[in-house]
Amino acid sequence: MIEPHAPAPPGTPPPWRGPARLPVRPDTGRFLVLAGVFVCAACGLVYELELVALASYLIGDSVTQTSVVLSVMVFAMGVGSLVAKRLRRLAAAAFGSIEATLALVGGCSAPALYAVFAWTGDWGGLWLDGPRCLLVVFSLAIGLLIGAEVPLLMELIQRIRRQDAGGAVADLFAADYVGALVGGLAFPFLLLPFLGQLTSSLLTGAVNIIAGGALVLGLFRRDLTGRARRLLVVTNIAVLAVLATAAVLADDFERAARHAVYGDDVRVAVHTDVQEVVVTGGTDGRNLDLYLDGRLSVDGHDERPYHEALVRPAMHGPHAHVLVLGGGDGLAVREVLRNPGVRRVDVVELDPAVVDLARTDPALSALNAHAYDDPRVHITTGDAFSRLREVPAASYDVVIADLPDPTTTAGTKLYSQEFYGLTRRALAPDGRLTVHAGPLTARPRVFWTVETTIRSAGLHTVPYAATGHDAGFVLASPDTRPRLDTADMREQRDEEFGGLPSSTLVHPRY
Repeated sequence: MIEPHAPAPPGTPPPWRGPARLPVRPDTGRFLVLAGVFVCAACGLVYELELVALASYLIGDSVTQTSVVLSVMVFAMGVGSLVAKRLRRLAAAAFGSIEATLALVGGCSAPALYAVFAWTGDWGGLWLDGPRCLLVVFSLAIGLLIGAEVPLLMELIQRIRRQDAGGAVADLFAADYVGALVGGLAFPFLLLPFLGQLTSSLLTGAVNIIAGGALVLGLFRRDLTGRARRLLVVTNIAVLAVLATAAVLADDFERAARHAVYGDDVRVAVHTDVQEVVVTGGTDGRNLDLYLDGRLSVDGHDERPYHEALVRPAMHGPHAHVLVLGGGDGLAVREVLRNPGVRRVDVVELDPAVVDLARTDPALSALNAHAYDDPRVHITTGDAFSRLREVPAASYDVVIADLPDPTTTAGTKLYSQEFYGLTRRALAPDGRLTVHAGPLTARPRVFWTVETTIRSAGLHTVPYAATGHDAGFVLASPDTRPRLDTADMREQRDEEFGGLPSSTLVHPRY
């Protein structure tokens, strides 16, 4: 007989690891725990994808932001698992507290990151500026909390019915990985398109705390003291109230943040299936600006020198058939149509909403001289890379690549050797290609990398820039080195704008 204070025999579980007092049968209890694992895993992955998506939108360079979020979060998950080992004796209470904290932190992460970006911007231009610091903090905090879930859930499921460690781990991680799959698919196909980044983050937090609270307060409530139950109920209600209030105010908050980023002159702001499109100004003599995913795409004050420099060098030579890749705003098409002899212009634009805006918005359609009303212009909605695969060989005299900045990861394939190989095939032997290759002074390495990539595809190149502009361009031809006639361009007159001299002076860079 064992004395009251004698040590327990080896292999005897401690009192806090005894069978849980459940209100349901053990098999039902195990199913409910695994269902909770499924929901929590789905929510955890949504938080991760929310951070990656919003950081890529606000900060740019999605590869870097994804790497930062994933690496910091995975590291923090390991630390969280180690820390949670000390909480196993209070597994139910600890898990309930962690879920409440995770729902609050994860649900509010997107609005907080957006607010810091909107009202503070970059702090000193260093890598660790305000938005990036907060990105790391949220990745670390969410990773710690997600990592702490696993040991506690393992303890809870073992208290329902003891089983070998390998079987318990297999069951737990099967539910975890399936939940991650559902969360990973729900974010891009359901949450983001229908709710937007901020509301979907807050809704995920609400689902998270409801699942965690129901599991602890419903299934393991007998493991909690009366005080712990009351405290957990009050905490869950408070977190739900915060998330619900934030969701109700999300639209007003987003409008205020948008005005903080773009100023008080926002006239159009729409979320399309591709990007966020914002137009400011354009009325009462105010300058029109077009932003795509937070980046200035068109500056009505000085867009003309840019588009002249992009289009005019390629139009010296045969130009009956022209292909414009990107340029849904119609400004490159405007420059193409000003050249006599153009018979057909094909435009390939990924986002149809940009084309609709360029066609219907009074200020933007006036800026592009109503280019899309011209019967010679034909628009195709789709990816430029895929479209080039379908183009017959030697179909075009001129190809204008008015594409997203080469520094954005989303546009990387549009500056690849394969892309320029397809473009070379689409060009006539004496055809010309012009490419916006990025800022020449600010990022010379990017510019010269694009120029080298074009040459590696078998095209002869002439790099050049526009006077008074940092934008760099490359003129290329599959046959011989193309001629860049700067003298002829200096003599051009812009009759459409009152006979003033052209504002563009291009000069080669070797």
